[in-house]
This record gives sequence, C-alpha cells and structure tokens, in this order.
Amino acid sequence: MNVTIEDLAAIDNRHSKRHIDLDPGGYFLIYLDWEAGQICAKHFTNVIDDRGLALDPETGKPLMGKLERTAETLFTGRTAKELCMQIFEQTQPTPVTKLDHAAYLGREFVRAENALVQGNTYVQD
Repeated sequence: MNVTIEDLAAIDNRHSKRHIDLDPGGYFLIYLDWEAGQICAKHFTNVIDDRGLALDPETGKPLMGKLERTAETLFTGRTAKELCMQIFEQTQPTPVTKLDHAAYLGREFVRAENALVQGNTYVQD
C-alpha cells in the first residue's frame, strides 16, 4: 500500500486535535530567526489548576488569548538536535516535566528545522 503526503498530513491533523494535559513546567513559543539562521524557543512558566487550566504564576489568572508575558528563558539552535540538547541535556532541571511534551517539542523542532532549510514559513502546531 502506498502512503501519500496527503495521507500523512491527514493523520497528523487528526492527532493534533486530541487532548493533551498541560505541562506544569511551562510552555514554549517556537519561531524562526531568519537573520541568525536559528530555531528559537521561548520558555514561559505557568501553574496548572485543578481544572487543567494554565495560570500565570504571578497573577493567578488563566493564560488565554494574546498575552504580553516575559519569557523565562530563550533557547536557540541551528538544528532540532542542537535545541533539544540545550533544553533536555544542558539545562538542569529541564523545564519540561512530561514525556508527551518532550516528544511534541522534538517534532516541532524538526518541523521548524525543515522550514528553515527549505525557506518555508513555520507556524507552531
């Protein structure tokens, strides 16, 4: 059976709509710095309440909509592997506390790396 790029995209889109519990270690906003030729990942802290909502640790308010927050840390790398090494091997304790979050970040960093190499737009999933 031949699998097409469209088939794989449909599978990924379906899986992107599943529920995932938030990481109490925080979240990342991933983007490309074209001038520097790097993948960037801003890490923000949060608190998860008993309903599973992410709250601003300073205000206790839910993190929803467009927010103006200061990142805890900015990680940068030229490749997905370099960025993963910084976050998971060189930062102790690592800001990622859930394995599904780590797997998601690895996938996103590869997508960002591919976009950087191919000159395509990258939008975080």
